[in-house]
Amino acid sequence: MAEVLDATARRVIAGGWYVLGPELDGFEREFAAYCGLAHAVGVASGSDALELALRALGLGPGAVVVTVANAGFYATAAILAVGATPRYVDVAAETGLLDPAALGPLLAAGPVAALIVPHLYGRLAPMAEILALCRPRRVAVIEDCAQAHGAQRDGRRAGAFGAVGCFSFYPTKNLGALGDGGALVTDDPALAGRLRALRQYGWGDKYHVELPGGRNSRLDEMQAAFLRVGLPALDGWNRRRRAIADRYRAGLRHPRVVCPPPGGADDVAHLFVLRCAGRDALAAHLAARGIGCAVHYPVPDHRQPGWRDADAGAGTLPVTERRAAEILSLPCYPELEDDEVAAVIDAVNAW
Repeated sequence: MAEVLDATARRVIAGGWYVLGPELDGFEREFAAYCGLAHAVGVASGSDALELALRALGLGPGAVVVTVANAGFYATAAILAVGATPRYVDVAAETGLLDPAALGPLLAAGPVAALIVPHLYGRLAPMAEILALCRPRRVAVIEDCAQAHGAQRDGRRAGAFGAVGCFSFYPTKNLGALGDGGALVTDDPALAGRLRALRQYGWGDKYHVELPGGRNSRLDEMQAAFLRVGLPALDGWNRRRRAIADRYRAGLRHPRVVCPPPGGADDVAHLFVLRCAGRDALAAHLAARGIGCAVHYPVPDHRQPGWRDADAGAGTLPVTERRAAEILSLPCYPELEDDEVAAVIDAVNAW
């Protein structure tokens, strides 16, 4: 892969076109086709994708946007950036995904303009139930697909369920660039047109601003070219991630450790997140054995000091808060060798 990437970089440099050129055009076509949609719009990051999705849908001050509080604050940052108001919904204890049973009462309580639903840790959220709640109320559904490239259910991939899907290509993602990058996917040509304008200052014609809220957010030619190299390998990488997750589930036997439930094609195992009441002690034990681990994510959005007043109605989210104190991510990436997986399993069981 290193040799292919090196050759790709040399080709882009020799071509002399570095922004909004043929590599981006090619990647957008290929990624849209992979997702089963008509349009993909490359942008500078997954965070920009979320913000531009909100702007393209006309959301700003006065709009209420619902999301979860356990997915790493990216959605909240986008909501606040456009001047909208976040409202938080609790999650399912077993998966950490948005809980439709908690969403229904929140939607019924007052006007909601949009929902940002993350496919957390690589597993598709329960989209059928979520859409059944949102569509009758005309709540726009934005999918946060930053951890779920290639996940699919009933023949539809992540990003193809709601109005628009938002992706990150940060290097650690299932499909990663060699720097920052992002994209939005949609079947709506008018929405795609607004997104393309907003990623470049809101221009229609060059130097003519036609839409407010635009910015400089473009996926550059080099990163687009690297992503074109990786895209054909994505499904294979996802299979390896699933195999590692399955080995963990089969091998982890510690009585205080709870593994995530098994997944199929709707789970691309971006992260393998277990639960443990003694999480910090387990993390210290693994670190002492030279095994990396992390918490995704330690502080729910409604408990972040800088956003304490962002959602005055948040109150407590009991499942979200309980999970934040228990979750721990084990190594899970395609290059992980079988003997390394076995070493992680042995270390956890020996705790």
